Amino acid sequence: MPRAVRIRGDEPETERRAKRRNVAGEEEEEEGTALRSTSPRSPGDRVDRRRRRRRRRKGAVRTSHPETLFAVFEPDKDESQGKQDRVFDDVDEPVTEESSDPPSPPIYEPYIPDDLVDDPDILAAFHYAKANYEAEKSPSCLFDDHRFLPIRERATGAVLLAAKSVVLLSSFIGSRPLNKCCGLWFQRNDQSKTAHVLTSAHLIREKDPSVKNHWKLQWTGKYHRGAEVNVHFLDKRVVPGQLVYLQEHYELALYEVEVNKPVQLPTFNDCVRSGQDVFRLGRDENLDLKITHGMTAYEVPSWYERCHYMYFCRDASSRKLLDDDGGPIIDLEGKVVGLVNNHINETFIPSSILHKCFDFWRRFDCMPRLHLGMTFTSIKHLDPISIERMTRDHNIESGLIVEQVSKGSHAEKIGIREGDVIESFNGKYISTTIELEQMLIDICWEYFDQGKDLYAEKDVSVKIFDAIKHRRRTRNLTVIVSDLGEDIVKGTYPIMGKEAMPVS
Repeated sequence: MPRAVRIRGDEPETERRAKRRNVAGEEEEEEGTALRSTSPRSPGDRVDRRRRRRRRRKGAVRTSHPETLFAVFEPDKDESQGKQDRVFDDVDEPVTEESSDPPSPPIYEPYIPDDLVDDPDILAAFHYAKANYEAEKSPSCLFDDHRFLPIRERATGAVLLAAKSVVLLSSFIGSRPLNKCCGLWFQRNDQSKTAHVLTSAHLIREKDPSVKNHWKLQWTGKYHRGAEVNVHFLDKRVVPGQLVYLQEHYELALYEVEVNKPVQLPTFNDCVRSGQDVFRLGRDENLDLKITHGMTAYEVPSWYERCHYMYFCRDASSRKLLDDDGGPIIDLEGKVVGLVNNHINETFIPSSILHKCFDFWRRFDCMPRLHLGMTFTSIKHLDPISIERMTRDHNIESGLIVEQVSKGSHAEKIGIREGDVIESFNGKYISTTIELEQMLIDICWEYFDQGKDLYAEKDVSVKIFDAIKHRRRTRNLTVIVSDLGEDIVKGTYPIMGKEAMPVS
């Protein structure tokens, strides 16, 4: 057992509470928020830089307000400290009153009368009603699978804790439904009685109406920023939401909502490991909680997937996929370790990237990254046979393999090709695509601190290993600072006639 946990366990309860109050007071004095910075600089430097930046670009810096509370991001630490270290905000309990409304109808199992069993319309209606009935009666995976017995009590507490922050959102274009997604309360302002919901940008994705039942082909690459969005509260109230910010590359959307009482903010955990036991949470159209168990994993992304994704490997016994884009991935302490990006491919954005993004947004009102014009695969996550071969043949044990180079990009112009290995950026060695994304955001901190803006160029130094010519070289790569989605243009050329075939 870690020493810190043992000491905390030996302290009297009153002393632990006093320490928590002192820590909370110190955090409010520093920032008025529980969200801690991940920028590579000291707190004093941040304050001085912020003051100078305000003088240079008045109105560009997002100021902190003592009445605004943010979700808590916790750094990587032993899970055993999780429950003892967490401090939750008090939430006012609603006052219930006697209602004159009639009671809800009882739940009866549907069946088909014998004389109607051959009617196809009746049969279709029966299957629909049967599915709804089973959804009402079926238990969650925690009680449907005996393998969860050793952790059932702990996992139930974690799920119920995180569920307080999970809501449902729906979007419309006029009277036409567009999408439904889940979301998380992210910050609240008790003075103005408003709160922000974090959700997936899939909520307002534009669809090609001519394409049916194929989500990749339906996607037009655009968003309905002016779509009407409703937030469905757990007490059945439906409140309109106002789009505050849209990050296209990470596909994150923030909506502001008026609230009549404080909402429960989640706790995030920056650390998520491959093979970790997690639960995916969402809500159906009845606002009932849906729970899916699985494990986290690093995988090689497909050509249309972002390099920063992690993957949710659900149990084979899971009945069906859940429409829970924007819902949380939680650990066994009820802390959020990621946000579901795509329920079909089962990808999610790890909390470490969310932390970087929102730390940046709070200060600069945007979430930029560097557009490199390339996609990568981490050597670290390849098959051991491939890793051993690269070590044996090229003396390379880590780095990023270039999977795609965007046609016409500066990366292509300086000679970077598919199969090359990027060993370092600005002298820093990178072993995973998650580390790469974090570094790209950190470089943007320095860039914005210099008073510069979005959509401008910046040079970074890259160390490249050419696997064909067996040589290393260092080049300056010109990149774009942007909060738009990065599109990789595939290099193609037309066949205009008979071409010479190679002689065998």
